[in-house]
Amino acid sequence: MKPVGALGHRRWPLAVLAVIGIGLVVAPLAFGMFSKAPDGASMMTSFSPFMTTHRLDGFQADMADVGNAVTQGQRAIHATGRTPAGARIVTHLAPQFGAFARQWRAVNSDMGGMLVTIKANLPNYQAVVALPSFRLFPWFFLIPGAILLLLAAAGLVRAAAWRGLRWVAVVIGVALVLAPVAFQMFSRAPKGARMMSTFKPIETLHHLRRIQSYFSDMAVGQGLVQLDLVPALRHSGLSASQIQDRYPALNTLDANWVHILNDMTPMIAAMSDNITNYQAISSLPSFRLFPWFFVLPGVIVIVIALLGDTRRRRGAADRGRSNVLNPVNQGVT
Repeated sequence: MKPVGALGHRRWPLAVLAVIGIGLVVAPLAFGMFSKAPDGASMMTSFSPFMTTHRLDGFQADMADVGNAVTQGQRAIHATGRTPAGARIVTHLAPQFGAFARQWRAVNSDMGGMLVTIKANLPNYQAVVALPSFRLFPWFFLIPGAILLLLAAAGLVRAAAWRGLRWVAVVIGVALVLAPVAFQMFSRAPKGARMMSTFKPIETLHHLRRIQSYFSDMAVGQGLVQLDLVPALRHSGLSASQIQDRYPALNTLDANWVHILNDMTPMIAAMSDNITNYQAISSLPSFRLFPWFFVLPGVIVIVIALLGDTRRRRGAADRGRSNVLNPVNQGVT
């Protein structure tokens, strides 16, 4: 009959292995990863058409077109007011355009600032999308956890099998340790955490509704330029070519207005549509922790698989020495 101590030495690595396996299986369930991770993948996919240097530069160029038109429009109103023909028109137009200019300062500060923030986070976004799809992350926990549980169960049912099974456990442990290294998670995950933190004040219903309201403000300003200011300049005696030479931004805004709407509106719509997806992914543990969710269990699995066998070999060696020193145990008289 085998000593109780020997059985205990054989079972403790299996018990630890089972605990780690349970932890890996339970983690994605406890964090709600099977529902939240696909939401995060959908958000990244929705943002992808807009998260390029070319597209973000284009958004900022759109904002510059509006800003230049506001600046030149104010200058044009001031110049037109000096002429008798334009004085009556300017008396009516100046307060309206002045109100739009003040609105534009607020719009440019808020919306322009948002674009600067988004562009600054482009490398962070690219780091996140370079990782495997969020949809796979729950399985990166569940599959190795299930294998470790099976190994522990097999070892408990047939103790002699542990000597071979421990090498499978070592392979699983090494895979857990190397996965974040292979996926560059130690550099990419912190960038994802910074992006999620930076987007927190942006990806809110209140903020994005305010951003959407700015398009109506800009539409009013564009209408003032096209329907009031440019005709006022013509009434003041300026020809179309003179208006173009002196105030080119007014014509640029008019020519690009449809493009500006078609360019920027889908981006704001995508951000609004993904508020719940952002909230889902941001409720997960910080991205900074994810590499360690693989490395720490992996190291423990490797250590207990190797250490457990070492202790068993020591125990066998001790028993061998004991038999040599006590020949009675071998039936020698």
